[in-house]
Amino acid sequence: MIRILSGVSAKAVGAAKPKLLKDATSKRPHSTCDVAVVGGGIVGLATVRELILRHPSLSFILLEKEKELAAHQSGHNSGVIHSGIYYTPGSLKARLCVRGATLAYEYCEKKGLPYNRCGKLIVAVEQEEIPRLKALYERGLQNNVRDLSMVDTKGIREREPYCRGVMALDSPYTGIVDWRMVALRYGTDFKEAGGTVVTEYEVNDISMVKESAAGSTEGMKYPIAIRDKKGNEVRCRYVLTCGGLYSDRLSQISGCSREPRIVPFRGDYLVLKPEKRYLVKGNIYPVPDPRFPFLGVHFTPRMDGSIWLGPNAVLAFKREGYKLYDFNARDFADALSFRGLQKLVMKNISYGIGEMYRGIFIGAQVKLLQKYIPEITLNDVLRGPAGVRAQALDRDGNLVDDFVFDGGVGDLGSRVLHVRNAPSPAATSSLAIAEMVADEVESRFSL
Repeated sequence: MIRILSGVSAKAVGAAKPKLLKDATSKRPHSTCDVAVVGGGIVGLATVRELILRHPSLSFILLEKEKELAAHQSGHNSGVIHSGIYYTPGSLKARLCVRGATLAYEYCEKKGLPYNRCGKLIVAVEQEEIPRLKALYERGLQNNVRDLSMVDTKGIREREPYCRGVMALDSPYTGIVDWRMVALRYGTDFKEAGGTVVTEYEVNDISMVKESAAGSTEGMKYPIAIRDKKGNEVRCRYVLTCGGLYSDRLSQISGCSREPRIVPFRGDYLVLKPEKRYLVKGNIYPVPDPRFPFLGVHFTPRMDGSIWLGPNAVLAFKREGYKLYDFNARDFADALSFRGLQKLVMKNISYGIGEMYRGIFIGAQVKLLQKYIPEITLNDVLRGPAGVRAQALDRDGNLVDDFVFDGGVGDLGSRVLHVRNAPSPAATSSLAIAEMVADEVESRFSL
């Protein structure tokens, strides 16, 4: 059976509700709608919310393979509201992050969702890092990031009494929030606007409907069939996929290229023991090193009062593998056989070995943390949670840092849009991304 979580009545909000019909050719009940969105993470939820608010007369279904929404990247992240410092001035990522942060704060205020604008220090601990730090400051100014300033050692101590550094970039507009709570609120908005959420629906086929039964025009009106592994079927006019860790496979089943490929990287966090939480007030980040593909360890306060330390970045042996020994043969073979990952590993082999070592021996991770807060010791930390990042890679081993849309070719391609890559910080940018994706949907489809 399809598990369906329906919103308020369509009559109350003026939205068309999906219909449950029986196809005479298959003898299996199925739903029909104007637009189906596959993927119940924060990007899919924000986007389907935006679409139904723009088009309240259309019917929408959101399909999610898990029992609950926002179960993966949206619920396994650092919880930071980023301000937009790091990204190339004028780039889409920069514009979406800056706008997304503003929209996120406004949304949380409007909906009464708790957040904490606790700020962030990007700290240089070596003199050689100062030129890169100053370049970040200039980049942030060009991106119109709010309230940025450079602070010296005294300024660092005023903001973070236990932090050591020679200079820092202060971003008071950076904050923290429970992004899963935000994502679920997007889902509530969608249902209240008349949308339907279907959980435990793992899509394994997207195709054009074959000839309708005699006397039926349904195949013409709803020409796309989306099937799951249990044999359930949803028919619709248009499909949008926001598949996160499975975005490449969802694209593939509708005939699109396998690339860019999603390679899962797990990030393992440590947590400060409760009696040591006084050591950290806000976010403390390193100055990014352009030689390495990932940011490096940082200190992140959480909405529940805990302090996360890390993460590292290691290849996950399973796309949803949050534990060291989680393993999936297909996911593992997919990653190792991909030429792009092989090239990335060869370009960063010493870095990768270091990340794996620090993941196993937490004392090595603590040594990195002590560069910023010397008072932290091995006895002050515990192993914490982990997240898995859907990293898009091209065949040359480059991290795909841009948004990628794909539709394919032919009749199906004209009615399907895949969000192949929504790079970090997708949670911060989610409402701005939703606007952009909705614009793309409207430009491609005749809604």
